[in-house]
Amino acid sequence: MVSRIRTRTLSLFVVIGLSFVGGSATAQRLRGSSQTALSEPGDVPGAEFQFARMIYTDLARQRRGGSGWWMQDWPDAEEHFSQGVSRLTRLDIGKPVTLQLTDDHLFDYPWLYATQVGYWDLSDVELAGLREYLLRGGFLMTDDFFGNSEWAVFADTMRRLFPDRPMVEIPTDDVALHVIYDIDEVTQIPGLRHISCGGGGFGGRRGNSAAGGLPAPEWHGIYDDDGRLMVAVNYNQDVGDAWEEADDPCYPEAMTALAYRIAINYVIYTMTH
Repeated sequence: MVSRIRTRTLSLFVVIGLSFVGGSATAQRLRGSSQTALSEPGDVPGAEFQFARMIYTDLARQRRGGSGWWMQDWPDAEEHFSQGVSRLTRLDIGKPVTLQLTDDHLFDYPWLYATQVGYWDLSDVELAGLREYLLRGGFLMTDDFFGNSEWAVFADTMRRLFPDRPMVEIPTDDVALHVIYDIDEVTQIPGLRHISCGGGGFGGRRGNSAAGGLPAPEWHGIYDDDGRLMVAVNYNQDVGDAWEEADDPCYPEAMTALAYRIAINYVIYTMTH
């Protein structure tokens, strides 16, 4: 593993090249000694990265008719983001997949995404699977939840997941925010529903209420014993919508660009730490 300073001074192509080695190590750490081959339809043989989305059961009082909240922004969000990763890095990209936490294939994917996590209702069995996944080297990015009531649901789930591990604010100098792109400020990434078409941009930095009355954005995380970020929490933000609406002229380009940079940092961090 190269040092943090050296990693940040290397060219983008060299850093991405190093991630190939790190990605293999991460997958091996997740899988242990298993060499189980992926068999998902449409996979690219030998793909270094595939977007994996978590399937979960909705909270009883928030049941969504016809489909689960886990499907929000699916499949456009991951398809657009995967195209961005392919364009901006040298990673070989496979087809996005959806996975339950009880699926043994979960351990083949070092990066996992969950949306609308203020509406989920993870069982003890699902939590056990997620806990093992994270402690064996996996990374979870949670997204698209707002306000106190949704935070309460999410935070309770995190306490059940890791009773002995606090959820803390991610410091702006954390290597996960600088592994490729330097992210020095918490700038709110809105959903399309939060903006007016042709509004010319969107604000909302740390400590200030954003346009439209949204609460201020926050980034939180949970770390393992070695200081590795295991769970990245996008609170009062909708990063997935920024991916999904990447080709919508009504959505601010600057917000989509920031959403790509943040998540690509997390992907490369996952594959190198």
